Amino acid sequence: MANPRDQVKFDGIGGEYATYEIDDSTITYSSSQTRGSAAVDKAVTLSGNATVALAGDGEDVIGKLIKVEADGKANVQVGGYMKLPGGDGATLTLGAGIVGDLGPSSAKGYIRAAASATAAELLVASGKIHDASDTTAVVVKF
Repeated sequence: MANPRDQVKFDGIGGEYATYEIDDSTITYSSSQTRGSAAVDKAVTLSGNATVALAGDGEDVIGKLIKVEADGKANVQVGGYMKLPGGDGATLTLGAGIVGDLGPSSAKGYIRAAASATAAELLVASGKIHDASDTTAVVVKF
């Protein structure tokens, strides 16, 4: 039997979830996609009242898209430890607050550390980077 201390893991600790509407533009429902959308596991922001969209460059991040339902509702992890994808060429500084970033082909839903010299980003930065050793699965705690 493997020793549970052989690996460092944060998965699921303190997870908090909420239901939102999807913007039906950056996030769409698809019955052929795992968990209802190609956007699942990406970073989301608020785009309107109780509505989420994929986070764009420098935008606030409220959590991680977990599942999209056919009725246009989404399950979003808004608290605890989660893994989010780092953007293309993103700066991922340990302990830094995060903002949205762009990924391959300028796709939304990625993260980077907030720029410390940019007041607007510091105002919307949330969460903290705890492990950036895998840039495709950056551990963040909200």
